[in-house]
Amino acid sequence: MSEKPEYKNTLNLPRTEFSMQANLLQREPQRLAQWEADEIYAQIQRSRVGHEQFILHDGPPFANGDVHIGNALNKILKDLVVKSKTLRGFQAPYVPGWDCHGLPIESKVTQELRAAGRTDADAATIRTACDVYARKYIDLQREQFKRLGIFGDWQNPYLTLDRQYEADELRLFADIVERGFVYRGKKPVYWSIPFKTALAEAEVEYNDHVSQSVYVKFPLKGEPNTYILIWTTTPWTLPANLAVAFNPSFHYSLVMAEGGAFLIANPLLSSVSQKLGWENYQIIRTLHADELATLEYQHPFCPRTGRLYPTDFVTNDTGTGFVHIAPGHGMDDYQLGLKVGLPIYCPVDDDGRLMITDDLPREQQMPEVLLGKSTLEKHNRSEANDAVLALLTERQSLAFREDYHHSYPHCWRSKTPIIFRAVDQWFIRIDHQVSAGTPKADSKVPQGDTNSAANGFRQVALAAIATSKWIPDWGQNRIEGAVKTRPDWCISRQRSWGVPIPAFYSANGEPILNAAIVRQAATLIEQHGSNIWFATPVAELWSQCRPADWTGPEAVRKGADTLDVWIDSGSSSRAVLQRRKELWHSPTADAAESSPAWWQADVYLEGSDQHRGWFQSSLLLSLAANGAPPFKTVLTHGFMVDEDREKISKSKQGQGGYSKPQTADHYIKEYGADVVRLWVASQDYRNDITVSEERLRKVGETYRLLRNTLRYQLSNLYDFDPTQHAVATVHLTGLDRWILASFAQLERQVADAYDTYEFHSAYQKLSQFAAVDLSALYHDIVKDRLYTFAVNSPSRRSTQTALHFMVTRLSQMLAPMLAFTTEEAWGFIPGRLEKSVHLSTWVPTELNLSEAERELWNARFKIREQVLPKLEVARQSKQIGKALDAVLHLALTGRDLDFVKADPEAL
Repeated sequence: MSEKPEYKNTLNLPRTEFSMQANLLQREPQRLAQWEADEIYAQIQRSRVGHEQFILHDGPPFANGDVHIGNALNKILKDLVVKSKTLRGFQAPYVPGWDCHGLPIESKVTQELRAAGRTDADAATIRTACDVYARKYIDLQREQFKRLGIFGDWQNPYLTLDRQYEADELRLFADIVERGFVYRGKKPVYWSIPFKTALAEAEVEYNDHVSQSVYVKFPLKGEPNTYILIWTTTPWTLPANLAVAFNPSFHYSLVMAEGGAFLIANPLLSSVSQKLGWENYQIIRTLHADELATLEYQHPFCPRTGRLYPTDFVTNDTGTGFVHIAPGHGMDDYQLGLKVGLPIYCPVDDDGRLMITDDLPREQQMPEVLLGKSTLEKHNRSEANDAVLALLTERQSLAFREDYHHSYPHCWRSKTPIIFRAVDQWFIRIDHQVSAGTPKADSKVPQGDTNSAANGFRQVALAAIATSKWIPDWGQNRIEGAVKTRPDWCISRQRSWGVPIPAFYSANGEPILNAAIVRQAATLIEQHGSNIWFATPVAELWSQCRPADWTGPEAVRKGADTLDVWIDSGSSSRAVLQRRKELWHSPTADAAESSPAWWQADVYLEGSDQHRGWFQSSLLLSLAANGAPPFKTVLTHGFMVDEDREKISKSKQGQGGYSKPQTADHYIKEYGADVVRLWVASQDYRNDITVSEERLRKVGETYRLLRNTLRYQLSNLYDFDPTQHAVATVHLTGLDRWILASFAQLERQVADAYDTYEFHSAYQKLSQFAAVDLSALYHDIVKDRLYTFAVNSPSRRSTQTALHFMVTRLSQMLAPMLAFTTEEAWGFIPGRLEKSVHLSTWVPTELNLSEAERELWNARFKIREQVLPKLEVARQSKQIGKALDAVLHLALTGRDLDFVKADPEAL
């Protein structure tokens, strides 16, 4: 008796080596090794030679620590841009960079040297150790970024510590010096006490803070028991007081109350009387601005007097209507001091301790009891504040004190409150009016706030912001607000690890800095590295930098300051975009050098904090030196935050501030790089992004849906050769035409999402199509023809044609997000394809159904939606075993009946 045939042997069952199990942790490193061997990035660039350029310029991450998940977000977003543009046919080279100088590295290296007993390390020793430290973390981060599937010229990144970069930075600086932007002056700057250096705007964070606010009695000269009442939240600045300001538009009253007579602004009289407990007070008379300006007062504890001056920065929302003026400790105070001729008196040393200076006679300065007291706050208290309060109490000059909660600037690195301190520093003038002509070699360095203009450089910057594109559009408002209100840029730092400011000083202390000197220093650094500035004796250095036509004073001392690190990264328009020819929009050197259009980047993409940082420094430097912004479009992403909405930072990570590591490596080991990439793509990055294990797990489910979609399609193409079996579009079945028309619509939507940088929209469209149109509908419908029809039946080959078309293009559309998985799938697609999906070009399909055809299929699916639930009820009640066991009776009329009659087999 013959054996019964195995029915499964008569079926065209799906088969593929594209596994259901992703095994990303094993497969991704293997794919990386293959890409390395194939030099995939170089292949991509060669394949796009002659194509239209698209340049995303990399804002450099800092070269310390592991790549945290926020860094990963940034780099993956950039890779989504670059890969999607490459797939669309652009040549989109990506040159990664690293920011290598600055406080975090120098601070860490100094700690390590001290731990090793090197407490006397000189600048050269510190710089050498910093260089080694930075390069170590560049190598570490490079591998971590590559592990995320980021394509780029990793063998030739730009490093701000490279001598070529430093030289180009100084040449840009020379252009700015030549145009008169740079000056040296003594003015208040943000000062970090722990690090003993000035800070830029972008290095300051505003945090909630509790200050000791005080109401202080300033005795009126010649008027016994009569006082000007001032309010301040910085008692430590009172030793530096030289004047009192009032608002000439306010009305002021002399009030008799407990303890004497007090001058107070009328709008604040009620609140002050409540705080000071004046149950009964009497207004003696009103004083106007002219009279106030004639008054003199006695300092409450220093043997000197001061005057009252009118100004409009005094407000009536807090305080008393009088502001104590310390020109060395605040910008408003400084400006008023310049206007009325006060000395820029700053009795605080580099360590933040109160001291005696040469700006006033010794007998007019603070009592001995205050000397050496630190202004550094710990737990909202400082030695200097406590000492001043004790002295005020002793002199019976303290009227009232209370805690005051407000936002206050803190050092971005030490997290301690900064102080405002007037010191000699180098500045870039923001309101500079650029003049024609080139200064002589021996022209003097501008001093202080000279040559400002109402319609100067600030307005040029605002105009450039308005002509650039900002995504999202609130980015424009944010950077405009920052530029409108920013002070002159303090560009000097009292640190060892950085690019030296090539300034010299004469015997009388006069600064010597001009473009010729800076350019010569740039040449030396290009040849020998920037350590030459610190290691070479001043006489030898001056002889090499001294202009041939120099007629000014000779140098006896070289400067020890380094440039603000925002000058480093902000100079990349010169040191990268203009230096590297592969980033030019034109292959001709002459055109690239003469027109900014050839080197301007298409896109800058960074976090929202960079409106105060890299976006702004890059814009200002490029405008000042090159006359054009360095970018056409600026994309901004939000911060990466944890589930408590706290920003994830590298510094907090290093301090053990998270229960689980927030490094990219942690998430890769848990989920695989492609799931991390897909999670980034799924986020509306224009807002802050919350990261959590649960959110990654949910995206992991979508990853499995997409992988299974690719697998289903591949598994039904095992016997399909597109060169032999593909069916022409006109001969496809109606169902296959319908799905390909729907797929073409998806392609257009995804292309538009990529073109507008709305990656979350592309993610949503693709995942929804895979789940609804394919898995739940089309794939389910075509199983029978794929499995049971004859191998070469026209309907089966038609569906295979559709599957082949879709799996090819799905792989391309998903490639920017799933760099590893789509490359794996690409290798199983039958037919002659490029070796890598990332070498392919994707052009969205133009395939549309006629209105009648679309209406026909909509009606059929409507009937299907009505029938399937009834079949499921019959199956669960055991009336049928499977849907094919059912006999279907349809009662149709009108157009529904016509649609069924048109093609009964399709239903």
